[in-house]
Amino acid sequence: MSKILLTTTRTVLTVIGLVIIVDCVALMAVGKINFGSVVPFLVGSVFVAHGLFWQAIRKFFGRSPWLNRLWYALWGLFVIWLISFIVFIYSLQQQIKLSQQPAPSVAAIIVLGSGTVAGKPTPTLAKRLDTAVPLIESQPNAVVITSGGVGFQRTRSEADIMATYLHEVHNIEFERISQEGKSTSTEENLANSQSILEEKGLSIAEPIAIVTSDFHTIRAASIAKHQGYQQPITVASPTPLSIRYNAWFREYFAFVSGWLLGEY
Repeated sequence: MSKILLTTTRTVLTVIGLVIIVDCVALMAVGKINFGSVVPFLVGSVFVAHGLFWQAIRKFFGRSPWLNRLWYALWGLFVIWLISFIVFIYSLQQQIKLSQQPAPSVAAIIVLGSGTVAGKPTPTLAKRLDTAVPLIESQPNAVVITSGGVGFQRTRSEADIMATYLHEVHNIEFERISQEGKSTSTEENLANSQSILEEKGLSIAEPIAIVTSDFHTIRAASIAKHQGYQQPITVASPTPLSIRYNAWFREYFAFVSGWLLGEY
């Protein structure tokens, strides 16, 4: 590898690694310690280590033929991972396009939580709620469910804050909104919402709209189908450009985590 190419590679690895680490530390600082934050943190750490100590690492693996083969094997695994990541991003973009099409008539509309700050929805959650409003208004007979439990160091459930936002910002009647305020994950969002659907006389065999962020549509649809929802219709809300690609990156690891945990 030429000196210029090596220097460029080390710089890129260091910068990318630091960005990933800072992002993951910020997430873990607010209690989001999970596969989708820990694994990218480890990946970022490996990137930074290679960027700063490339020669020392290469020298270590060059000490013996076995270690040298391990070096190339690890880079081969990295290439395989990179290909799988590209395939995931392509599949995600196709799912987003489908989820942005006008939703057909549905029996219920479930809006998934995504965090709150000082008793208000985060920008990402506000986007989900704003996206749900036209569907709620166009289908007055559909059951509306806000789903989200009490977050880290919070006193109100996301479901309550979401319902308040829909009422105060969009004039959606409180009486129309059912709150599922115990869940802490997408899996629990959809599982706990089933009891509310049953109370309303609805079946998960009916078409159910699931409103979530665009990057989250593949995982939400996969979990819903695994739980028995027969006609889940994901409705995608746009992710702010400033965090869009970061969210897509983390979602890859969250999707792998869901698969390993048997969520779909």
